[in-house]
Amino acid sequence: MKRESLGDKVFSTAIYIFLLLLGFTTFYPFWNALVISFNDGMDTALGGITFWPRTWSLENYSIVFQDSRIINAFMISVLRTIIGTILSILCTSIFAYGMTKRELIGRNFYMVMCVVTLYFGGGLIPTFLVIRGLGLMDSFWVFIIPSLVSVWNMIIFRTFFMGLPGGLEEAAKIDGCGNWSTFFRIILPLSGPVIATLSLFTAIAHWNEWFLPTIYITNEKLLPIQSMLQQILSTNISSQQLSQLDSAAQARLNSSKSFTTKSLSMATMMVATLPIIMVYPFVQKYFVKGVLVGSIKE
Repeated sequence: MKRESLGDKVFSTAIYIFLLLLGFTTFYPFWNALVISFNDGMDTALGGITFWPRTWSLENYSIVFQDSRIINAFMISVLRTIIGTILSILCTSIFAYGMTKRELIGRNFYMVMCVVTLYFGGGLIPTFLVIRGLGLMDSFWVFIIPSLVSVWNMIIFRTFFMGLPGGLEEAAKIDGCGNWSTFFRIILPLSGPVIATLSLFTAIAHWNEWFLPTIYITNEKLLPIQSMLQQILSTNISSQQLSQLDSAAQARLNSSKSFTTKSLSMATMMVATLPIIMVYPFVQKYFVKGVLVGSIKE
């Protein structure tokens, strides 16, 4: 076994130090926000909170979870993410499977039109007019229908499907399967890794979206958690959130005075961020799996 030279050791050490510093600068702001959310608000105002809470307190989360707006917005985000991800992956994969068929008339034209949309968009005003014309303003389905098909995900699905052994579809046709049966019974079950990966990306996009709801939604009860968080952070969070509490909770919190605008902001941010982060450990294994695990190799 070849021994590393002094220069190789120095280079490896420098790389490790750089990666550690990069990881620290990326992770620390999130950790600091989490620490502040669990620290007494008045104590946080004194400064000096870095890696660990100085005075533990759950009052910030008590206010957040008693805010009816936050709970409603959280449920809207959950429903939007689940329904939007499932329908988007289903519609996009079906579209991609159709685009793999050489006998599809005008396939090249459709592909060119799809690729054009990756580089050129209609713009905000034409999109707004289309959404209004479809009657999706102030509707939950404005979160779902416009994003049913992702061209980028379609291309990834299409490339994956075209890489599958052709004998699989031929064998399915011999057994009497049509295109729909072949897709749902053969192709889709073999696409676990790519479905999991694209589902994660789609779910993150749905969960983190905050700008478009502020344009298409005027009913506060339909705003997702990220849009609600943006509004809260840009206004007086203390007065708005306290107004949502019952009289007993307001009296208890006003007497304790253990919260500030910053501590409540950090707690709200954690409520909006942690759920999507917790999904990663359950999907990570699919990133390293082979794309044809369990299928027949030619």
